[in-house]
Amino acid sequence: MSIDRRQFVQGAVAASCALSPIARAQASPPIYIGDMHAHLFFFGMGASPEKRPLGPTMAAGNATLVAWSLVGDVPWLRVTPKGIKQNGQPKRGEAGAWFESDLARIKQHLDQQNLKLVLTPEDIDKAVAGEPHVVLTVEGATFVEDNPAPIEHAYELGIRSVQLVHYIENPLGDFQTERPQYGGLTDLGRKVIETCNRLGMLVDLAHCTDTAVREALEVAKQPVVWSHSSVTRTRQPNWKMPVWQARQLPIDTAKMIAGKGGVVGLWPMRSDVGATPEAYAERLWELGEWIGIDHAGIGTDMNAIARPAITSYADAQKMVRYWQKAGFADESIRKLAIGNFARVLKQAMSAREA
Repeated sequence: MSIDRRQFVQGAVAASCALSPIARAQASPPIYIGDMHAHLFFFGMGASPEKRPLGPTMAAGNATLVAWSLVGDVPWLRVTPKGIKQNGQPKRGEAGAWFESDLARIKQHLDQQNLKLVLTPEDIDKAVAGEPHVVLTVEGATFVEDNPAPIEHAYELGIRSVQLVHYIENPLGDFQTERPQYGGLTDLGRKVIETCNRLGMLVDLAHCTDTAVREALEVAKQPVVWSHSSVTRTRQPNWKMPVWQARQLPIDTAKMIAGKGGVVGLWPMRSDVGATPEAYAERLWELGEWIGIDHAGIGTDMNAIARPAITSYADAQKMVRYWQKAGFADESIRKLAIGNFARVLKQAMSAREA
């Protein structure tokens, strides 16, 4: 950390004091939360639709734009002392069948919660204005198998963002936590990105190796996101490192994502960012300083991290209040909290070709 908590709070005292009594008394519009990466049906970490229904969970923290990530390879994963590892390989058609069944289960829960889907750019505007919406995303495009055609079917079913890789071997590209086998992105991976761009789907490069990210940026015609993990300025992550370090993104690559208009999401992994919402707030603000305030955002990985610094969207509002107490401008806070995610998602969706 380049700043400690005292410096963080003191750094904007002058700006806070400079506000007139009238300006301080005026109530500013609420700041809503946008989350680029969340789960409910993954391994759960003790969560379940019954224990943590999504509607009240979002409402408790004014979260109005949440990306619910369907995990495309979960039947072939297991949790080990060294992190999540592959446990088997899907046979022909199995990944597609899993995708369809899990998506149906997700939609059933959303219907029960009376939560609306983000299907058009206008839906994003509604979410930013305070009407709760959920973005359907998929983590690990395992269902693609050997051609990009299933991406079109996924779009028809309501998926609006695709993360290429996750934790099992796949034909799209290398991922961070196992030895690389392709040397980056494959031709199929490139075709999937092109298909997403044509359809108006946001491409998520989280879990990709550094080489795969850089190659993806050469192909992508629209801004991309790195939805969750963190950025390092001191190491070059590789698959032999502890998982949280292997999953980091080098600062130069994060700046490349930002340079193309994209957004990098910060996760609340305690070993990485600290144990409290305030510690997370400091790291996320710092990330904004590193790569630009328009290019950092929230990626909680909700219900997939053990003992995270952010356990709920109510915790995310604690982060917002911490920034406000420090005196930072609501405009910048709003960008980190929801605006950057909304912007990049809307840009990708608006680029849909007729």
